[in-house]
Amino acid sequence: MKKYLYISLLLIAVSACTDDFEETNTNPYEISTESLKQDFNHVGAFYPSMLSNLFGIQIDHNLAVTSYAQHLAQPTPFVSNVNNTTYYITWNRLWDLQYDNIMAPAKQVIELAEADGYNIFVEWANLIRVLSISRATTYYGPMIYTNYGQEGGALYDSEPELYAAFFSDLDRIISVLNANTDYTGLSDFDASYGGDVAMWAKFANSLRLRLAMRIVKADPALAKTEGEKALADPAGLMETNADNFNLSLYGNKFHPAQICFEWNDTRMSATMESILVGYQDNRIHAFFDPVEDMSLVSDHPEWPYKGIRNGGELIAKDDHLPFSTIDEDFNDPSKVTTRKIMSVDEVFFLKAEAALRGWTGAGDAQANYEAGVKASFELWGATGADAYLADNTSIPIDYDDPVYEGAVNDFTNRITNTVAWDEAADNETKLEKIITQKWIAAYTNEMEAWVDFRRTGYPKLPLVYFNASNADWGIVPADEWIKRMPFPNSERENNPASVADGVSKLGGPDEINTRLWWDTGGPNF
Repeated sequence: MKKYLYISLLLIAVSACTDDFEETNTNPYEISTESLKQDFNHVGAFYPSMLSNLFGIQIDHNLAVTSYAQHLAQPTPFVSNVNNTTYYITWNRLWDLQYDNIMAPAKQVIELAEADGYNIFVEWANLIRVLSISRATTYYGPMIYTNYGQEGGALYDSEPELYAAFFSDLDRIISVLNANTDYTGLSDFDASYGGDVAMWAKFANSLRLRLAMRIVKADPALAKTEGEKALADPAGLMETNADNFNLSLYGNKFHPAQICFEWNDTRMSATMESILVGYQDNRIHAFFDPVEDMSLVSDHPEWPYKGIRNGGELIAKDDHLPFSTIDEDFNDPSKVTTRKIMSVDEVFFLKAEAALRGWTGAGDAQANYEAGVKASFELWGATGADAYLADNTSIPIDYDDPVYEGAVNDFTNRITNTVAWDEAADNETKLEKIITQKWIAAYTNEMEAWVDFRRTGYPKLPLVYFNASNADWGIVPADEWIKRMPFPNSERENNPASVADGVSKLGGPDEINTRLWWDTGGPNF
């Protein structure tokens, strides 16, 4: 409640400002700018809102990246089932969300903080900027970052320019944070780490490792340099689930729960059913709720969970509503109070892949892989991690949609790799194990899961059943998956010259089947 008060007070102060405010319009009952400066309120009030907007709403994530990563699927045939999830772009709002609600206020708060010499607030805002655009660029490719705020339509950065800027900014951010670990000024505005600057440094360093691995096929030398820098930095990396970077929901309901339980617009995916049931993964009980109608799971009644195929044939919404919802605990704001942006399991899986690639300081691939799985089981309160990691026989199952006759929406599982580590296996087999487990552990934060699928080809996801792509937004061939989102219409209409420049830096047409820079399509090793 205090954070909302800060925001309200800030808006009052800003809206009341005129050139001669102090001399002619002083109101003894109104909070002054000088009063707001007490306890850093005039800068700190921006941060809860900026952080809250790192995740969008239904059309930004659930009907885009969450579907493309194949964690959740929708029962609803929106727009006669011709929409984002079937590769016809209908909603495309993430760009505006990040610029209007993060980049713009970040610019303002940085100017205020710089004027008052609050370097930690400056770099905290810069870290949020890096996080925002490093996520959004995985949708679009080139974006406005180093030129943001310029008059007359800022030009886009190419993806190599973006990542060079991210790493350069992280150098400065981490250095400043490391030098000020005893600073306490953030505490009233930081619902994630309670103002612990050392924890923010640890997150920033872990973010560097994420970004380094993302570009490993496009620029392996830079990836190795930046990855090894993260592995050696005195800030350290996330080590336990206590280090996880979680966003406070500030008393609001977890938005996917609203989509699932209030609107009945999302359910478990068929891919989750195939992988979790096949691997006999106990995290399924924390992720989803079982079905009540056992006829839906006659092929595996001991694991009574049923998902919807992504990009599936959908006729009527009611057809698939009896399928598994997300776990009902997500619907209770007193039980689910945060949403993760990065968790320690991801760091362990990054280190496992780094070890395969021979990066100094990465440690042992198997030890990191198994630590990642155990950390994910611990996070979700799941039992049986040791037995799970020893299983060298179970594989994901084939999927059957029991609602429609024939083979509509059915698919044959393509994954033949088991969970148990095999030190004698080649690096490709080991990488598939790492990324498949990383995909499972990414549940509720699907952006990196979609990144990894495009970057590595793992997990071996099924194709969409109904591909509605066409020349309007680009055609995705029947044996491929969507690669990116096009630049939004708001940019095409308001910033056409910059969009044209951005397209020239994209490496292909502004279409959904154009690969991003780091998605080379080449071999993993």
